[in-house]
Amino acid sequence: MTALHTGGCRCGQVRFEASADPHHISYCHCADCRKATGAPVSAFVGFREDEVSFEGKTPKTYDNGPVSRGFCANCGSPLFYVDRRLEGRVYFMLGAMDHPGYYKPTLHAYVREQLPFLHMPDNLPRHLKTSVPRPNDGTEE
Repeated sequence: MTALHTGGCRCGQVRFEASADPHHISYCHCADCRKATGAPVSAFVGFREDEVSFEGKTPKTYDNGPVSRGFCANCGSPLFYVDRRLEGRVYFMLGAMDHPGYYKPTLHAYVREQLPFLHMPDNLPRHLKTSVPRPNDGTEE
């Protein structure tokens, strides 16, 4: 049996679920994620888009280059991002998951942008840039 992974926004108007296990769980230290979330570091849980469904209100999105970030139009909760260079993938905010404790990050991305006062001594692999190479954009380490 495939596990069902669920989540949603703070007010409950946007809900989502994934019918398969995540393919990616990571921390991101990039400035764009900090601006989008208001947090010093973000964590994401990645699924294939064809394994995900939404219920309730349709999330609003904000596009910044190839990245589109989804959020609840009512409460403003950040929910996910998609990157058009990573076709068929969606990355949900770990905090938007109903059971965030089930999703242990396996690496850190963009550590060259990590805030100098943030110390996370977890011995996870650290990538200077992205942990998921985008085709033909020069983001590979």
